[in-house]
Amino acid sequence: MASAAEQLAQNINLGSFAKAKELQKRILFTLGILVAYRIGTYIPVPGIDPVQYASVFQNQLGGNNGILGMVNIFAGGAVERMAIFALNVMPYISASIIMQLMAATIPSLEKLKKEGGEAGRKQINQYSRYLTVFLAAAQGLAIALSMIRPDPSTGATIALEPGMFFVVTTVTTFVGGTMLLLWMGEQITARGVGNGVSLIIFTGIITVLPGTLFGLLQQAEQGAIGAGTAFLILALMIATVIFVVFIERSQRRILVQYPKRQMGSRMVGGETSFLPLKLNTAGVIPAIFATSLLLLPATIASFASQTNIEWLQTMAAVLGRGQPAFLILYAALIIFFTFFYTSIVFNPEDTADNLRKYGGFLPGIRPGKRTAEYLDYVLSRLTVIGAIYLTIVCLVPEFIRGPASAVTFALGGTSILIVVSVTLDTVGQIQSHLLAHQYEGLIKKTKLRGRRR
Repeated sequence: MASAAEQLAQNINLGSFAKAKELQKRILFTLGILVAYRIGTYIPVPGIDPVQYASVFQNQLGGNNGILGMVNIFAGGAVERMAIFALNVMPYISASIIMQLMAATIPSLEKLKKEGGEAGRKQINQYSRYLTVFLAAAQGLAIALSMIRPDPSTGATIALEPGMFFVVTTVTTFVGGTMLLLWMGEQITARGVGNGVSLIIFTGIITVLPGTLFGLLQQAEQGAIGAGTAFLILALMIATVIFVVFIERSQRRILVQYPKRQMGSRMVGGETSFLPLKLNTAGVIPAIFATSLLLLPATIASFASQTNIEWLQTMAAVLGRGQPAFLILYAALIIFFTFFYTSIVFNPEDTADNLRKYGGFLPGIRPGKRTAEYLDYVLSRLTVIGAIYLTIVCLVPEFIRGPASAVTFALGGTSILIVVSVTLDTVGQIQSHLLAHQYEGLIKKTKLRGRRR
């Protein structure tokens, strides 16, 4: 059964969109920001040799089949070109994860988050930005140092003029690129259609998909992979899209009743509604968090493994794509962040208190503590299903390794999950703006009629 908002959204037509000038401005603003982001993914870091870097990326760093291939897809190909946006927003996501974990464990930060209100949230966001600068600088420094070291076989360096000046400018460029993307995401959230940071990741993935599809067809034509394998990959991609849409729209609706009350000479209330609990309450956030947190040390290790430091080489090998340690850590992080983020976005005790405050109750369950326990019981079991679903979707392409490993990652699992989830959220934001415009139109018409009368 569709909700009231969904029923209203189904009645929205193109005529209402044409009249919603504010929404059109928001969409155009968002597109302008995303176009600027795409331009930045083609601007290389100053002072590097593109030919030498392309050779190192393909031969020594594994290319799109290695761990950097995952980073490259999320960055819209910026890593492959070593562009100014090569780090993308991954340092900010890692910083947000660390701050949320600290806010859940450090009493002072927990108090600031719960009791500080809007000012407290702004302060925590500011701490996240400071930590983003530090993480981006650390990643940028590891990359810059790897680019000034000569290739053991040829003696050539990626940097045209290796030295401290190159390291400083490269680190500054990476930090500036990440902070600029963070600012773009905040502008999209405030002045665009919302979901700023998620839309930036979405744009990076969606722009890589056409080239990946073409590469898949080209590999099949050249005989690198069989036609059956190519068809199987495409069928898997379509099945994954259908599966993700089905799960993301699935809900467990809990019946809520409101008692009848007498107001004057009339009886009011006695209504019945539903409390919708999504099967995957955490959405796409666990996949993004797990990927970002796993890629942070893996990226540093991949670049630093070109040195003779043995433990870095071991770390890069252990965290390589398809390795058992990589798969186990990836699955464990997804499951952990599914439960962790669900506990943040939905609090059973607060929901039970709100129901009791407005007179609502669950049939057969006492209001207050019993209601909170029941909601926690239901939510825990839904979260288990959501964690299993996210783990399966994200790890399926990692088990299909072979000549088309880069293709299978781009067209399956995490990429499709992010694309579908962000698309659904963005469409919901646009529908909300259209609904608000319709309500504003109704209010204006009502005022005009009242004046005429």
